[in-house]
Amino acid sequence: MTTIQKPYEMIVDFITGEQIPNIGSEENRQQLERFLVTEKGYDKADIRVDADIVVSFKGEPYRSTVDLVITLENIRFMVIKCVAGAIDTWEREILAAARVFEKNYQTPFCAVCDGQSALVIDTLTAKKVGNNMDSIVSKSEAIKILKNITLRPLPENRFTKEQMIFRSYDLENVNVKRNIQTS
Repeated sequence: MTTIQKPYEMIVDFITGEQIPNIGSEENRQQLERFLVTEKGYDKADIRVDADIVVSFKGEPYRSTVDLVITLENIRFMVIKCVAGAIDTWEREILAAARVFEKNYQTPFCAVCDGQSALVIDTLTAKKVGNNMDSIVSKSEAIKILKNITLRPLPENRFTKEQMIFRSYDLENVNVKRNIQTS
């Protein structure tokens, strides 16, 4: 069976300045990147695009990426998945990613965003803390939160389960950059 790829155009990523394929939810990610910098006060250097994540499945590494990761004071504060559809259907995937992105601690917050609205979740409690773009805290608010938060790892047995959950959901992401050839 021959795989036929859809045509795509290249655009410039707001954070990195690199040429990237405009596929899937990329336009939504670009809107969110601009919002984080211009409205929420984050520096471009605070935001990692396509951050590598490696989880273990049956003793083998499974490599993927998380759309955006906000890091402040050397602490991963929030991981974000950008989507082109119902944001609540992606909640479990990004929650699992936030729980296993770092081995030593759970990323305090995670979010799913479609460029117009956002679902923000407290990773430790899995409780929704907001369901709109204003729910994404500003850089100054995030720094205050980090001063008063206790970072906690997941217990090892739970860590293994969350890795499986992330991998299971992530395998379903078909319209993403890693699945196309750019040259």
